[in-house]
Amino acid sequence: MRVLLVGAGGVGTAITRIAARRPFFDRMVVADYDPARAEAAVTALGADGDRFRAERVDAGDEDQVTALLGRHGCDVLLNATDPRFVMPLFRAARNTGVTYVDMAMSLSRPHAERPYEECGIKLGDEQFARAAEWAEAGALALVGMGVEPGLSDVFARYAADELFDEIEEIGVRDGANLTVDGYDFAPSFSIWTTIEECLNPPVVYEKGRGWFTTEPFSEPEVFDFPEGIGPVECVNVEHEEVLLVPRWVDARRVTFKYGLGREFVDTLRTLHLLGLDRTEPVTVPGPDGPVRVSPRDVVAACLPDPATLGGRMHGKTCAGTWVRGTKDGAPREVYLYHVVDNQWSMAEYGCQAVVWQTAINPVVALELVAAGVWTGTGVLGPEAFPASPFLELLTAYGSPWGLREQ
Repeated sequence: MRVLLVGAGGVGTAITRIAARRPFFDRMVVADYDPARAEAAVTALGADGDRFRAERVDAGDEDQVTALLGRHGCDVLLNATDPRFVMPLFRAARNTGVTYVDMAMSLSRPHAERPYEECGIKLGDEQFARAAEWAEAGALALVGMGVEPGLSDVFARYAADELFDEIEEIGVRDGANLTVDGYDFAPSFSIWTTIEECLNPPVVYEKGRGWFTTEPFSEPEVFDFPEGIGPVECVNVEHEEVLLVPRWVDARRVTFKYGLGREFVDTLRTLHLLGLDRTEPVTVPGPDGPVRVSPRDVVAACLPDPATLGGRMHGKTCAGTWVRGTKDGAPREVYLYHVVDNQWSMAEYGCQAVVWQTAINPVVALELVAAGVWTGTGVLGPEAFPASPFLELLTAYGSPWGLREQ
């Protein structure tokens, strides 16, 4: 297997450090718009970097990506960029005939008249619109294969196959007790992506009704997270699992709730109130005349790079899937989860916990694809594949998962 990894930020760098310890691929080309970032990711591997090479690429330029895939004879494109670049990379992979893997799906657009009641264009709609084309070509696009979405979807499939006869509700619940020394506000993941998913109308799925939307931060609940994290208030957030799980797993209701915390929610509300969440450029004065800038890009530039925060971070992050239903005629409720301690991920990989937890899952998936354990054609989510081989290999990577009876 020869992999083109596009994106050498926090998650992309963590992917290289995890993959360097595994023998399943022959070459990984690490490409970024900033060649220094790509070079730094490869150089940091030292003697383990023999199978890696750094390149420059503009992820929004399909021709550049296509040429790079061909020049290195890659048969997989792994997208570790932010969601703005999903569609050009997705199209480049299809045009080249290679397998495509991402961790976030094509962007949504709210309903023009009823944004908090009806879906407009949903996450992943642009990709699923081309599913027949991928299937007819015998090619695979594995979408939403990070931690959330990704591992959370694998948990949903595992619950359906192994733990339940009937499922009433699947609810992805994400929480952490992470703190960052020296910062009052320092998101542990891309603020661009966080703004996108938190301020868009959240989507809920109900059998018989289908997908519908609610107000941002709706339906708050306190969820008790394992391994010392404890109770965290979680709210509805737009996320891919709600759009993926019902396509392959039979459940009466599917939700996603994120443990943001009151201060974080208030900050996001303020950004929205001021228009600083907008992606459309505005004109501002510059030293050489007016310039056009995106307010959201300015916010991101003013905050620390999440990849650089690991040494200041303390605590744990938890991604998991809560499932309620019946087994052998009796009610059952479980929480399947994956916890990463930042102290461990920094000591073992030099990566902060949130980006490392995201990065390990596409590497596990690629190894299963390389081994022929996960096979398929079309545009498929993680729950389209058997879950047990993934969870076994995740444990073999030294990162076990847990199951708690509720």
